Amino acid sequence: MSQPRVSVIVPAYNALPELTECITSAMEQTIGLDQLEIIAVNDGSTDGTGKELDRLAATCPALRVIHQENSGTAAVPRNVALDVARGDYVFFLDSDDYLGPDALRRMVAMADENKTDIVLGKMVSVGGRSVPTAVFRSTQPRTDIFSSAAYRTLGCWKLFRRSLIERLDLRFPPFRNTEDKPFTAAAYLNADGVSVVADYDCYYHRDRENGNNLTLTAQNLSHRMQGTRMCFETVARYLKPGPRRDQIMRRHVEWELCGPLWWLLLRESEEDIREHIYPEIRDWVENWVTDPVIAQLEPRDRVLLHLLRADRFQEVMTVIRDAKKDAGRGHVIDAGRAYWDHPLFRDTAVGVPDSAFDITDRLPAHHRVESVEWQEGGVLRLTGHAYLENVNSQDTVTELVLRCYDADHPEVRVPTRVHAVAGLPDDERHADAGFVADIAPLTAVAGAPLGHGRWNLFLELRTQGISRSVRLKGPGAGRTPSEGITTTGPDGSTDGSTTTTITPYVTKWGNLSLNVGQELPRDDARYRVTEMSWHRSRRGTLVVGGTLAGEGTRDVGALRLRVQNSAGDRREAPVSLNGNGGRFTAHLPVRTLRPGRWTVTLSPPGSSSVAVPHLAGVGRAHWFHLARPYAARPVKAASETTLVMEVHAVDVRRVARRKLRSVVRRVRRHAAA
Repeated sequence: MSQPRVSVIVPAYNALPELTECITSAMEQTIGLDQLEIIAVNDGSTDGTGKELDRLAATCPALRVIHQENSGTAAVPRNVALDVARGDYVFFLDSDDYLGPDALRRMVAMADENKTDIVLGKMVSVGGRSVPTAVFRSTQPRTDIFSSAAYRTLGCWKLFRRSLIERLDLRFPPFRNTEDKPFTAAAYLNADGVSVVADYDCYYHRDRENGNNLTLTAQNLSHRMQGTRMCFETVARYLKPGPRRDQIMRRHVEWELCGPLWWLLLRESEEDIREHIYPEIRDWVENWVTDPVIAQLEPRDRVLLHLLRADRFQEVMTVIRDAKKDAGRGHVIDAGRAYWDHPLFRDTAVGVPDSAFDITDRLPAHHRVESVEWQEGGVLRLTGHAYLENVNSQDTVTELVLRCYDADHPEVRVPTRVHAVAGLPDDERHADAGFVADIAPLTAVAGAPLGHGRWNLFLELRTQGISRSVRLKGPGAGRTPSEGITTTGPDGSTDGSTTTTITPYVTKWGNLSLNVGQELPRDDARYRVTEMSWHRSRRGTLVVGGTLAGEGTRDVGALRLRVQNSAGDRREAPVSLNGNGGRFTAHLPVRTLRPGRWTVTLSPPGSSSVAVPHLAGVGRAHWFHLARPYAARPVKAASETTLVMEVHAVDVRRVARRKLRSVVRRVRRHAAA
């Protein structure tokens, strides 16, 4: 019998009617039944779940059914299945959920290609059940728990390399709730890489019709205590004290400690709280909650943790009981900081530090750009308002800040004029929240012009000693000039007198930006880039593919793939059709570019350029020039609309040191295991 690529493990207890769709979704995976084994464990069901599993198994040789007495937890049937699983990978599928048809094929391919131990497939909510979203904002071929949002989701509905599970001798603790979090945490903390599939709906997550999900029925705080302690112990076991441990501990402090206290503690009897729950929670705080962790939390969690540290049982009960009432209290401003005006603020008998009540960086900043208009003399005028919520706009000072994101220009600051404005909430408090900013592009840099590039616009607001910087949004349809202006004067990047086009525009995220001397890419349905990779044999050559539609197919002879830097240097590569269907390919030799950042666009004949988007999965390219190593990589954060490629010389010593540290860490992990 050949070894399957994936073992799909399904714990099932009274799982009808959802069970049939769940198992069928596994049986119909495009990876093929010859690559699968499906292990369904009937955990003493009384509703016909066992018979339905047997019926499905009679139609599918890849489905194996195990019947056992009820254990009261999904952990035990998962462990039973793990003991007999044979796949290279294991995927845990709950009996009330189901898979997208191509889910397992995509996840296995991602793990195989990137040599990662865990793959997260995009989760989709069915019927309003909560699912993680932050980690699925983009596909990530290879990442880790410290540089991604992966650790925010500790459910076990993921693809795990089985050798990782067996190396750690990893099994689920037999708890009714929170049983999967210690398991997933241990796997994350020992994984050699994590992948994220975000461009396909892999896992459909739903509540049962009868409402008997264990997550929903085991809702007492007592059901969570053992699992939460095990989460803390797992992190402490695999991470040494320091910033990395604090980063991971923060997740458990927020979600497993503070969160349940606010909404579950008062469901327990005061005797149980005082005798059992409170001492346990205090022990967690003493052992694993550091000052750097507390500093990152919201004020009410900070206050709660400081009270636990100080062993103030009655105050803990009071702040939880009065949480709703206290949330609506105002704040006090003192020495340029804003503090929550909580009853315990500066209560010397309790001794909670002022820092626990500090809300300065959490005050909402409200702002709006009302108009963007060209004035005489080539001056761009912005008008609008900005204020901090519930902070009187007294002695307000604002300053416009321009930051170029695709060239290495220093930021530019433009003073603004503050004026009275009407029509805002609480008019009297924010009477002086209006501002006017005049940008003179030809003289903005201490009498010199703005350099070529695309500039993001920020507003720095200072009122009553409190400072805040906000990214300006566009003023809305019809209120941003659609046309730029052309000025003649000394150019910011070359000597002499040149003609420069300056265009304000709004990004697809609604942010206001200023384009100076750059051809502004646009979206055009006739030209769609769908594929991007590095050429397998031609070092440092970017391969871009896509489709042409309508009139775009007639332009292919003159269509070019173009790169351009902030100095106006350009390189182009021809585009060629690939047979029928309007598919095209272009090969761009990046290795010929000088170091710096280059914007990548398509250039149709007779019209402005078309944005080439940043596509996930394009890593680095390396090559040698004059015996020196160079590299190129896409920089996603460099542009909100267009692919930016960065070319740079490789610092060999730095790379060697980084690889050595990685080897040392891996050796230490293996030794600890």
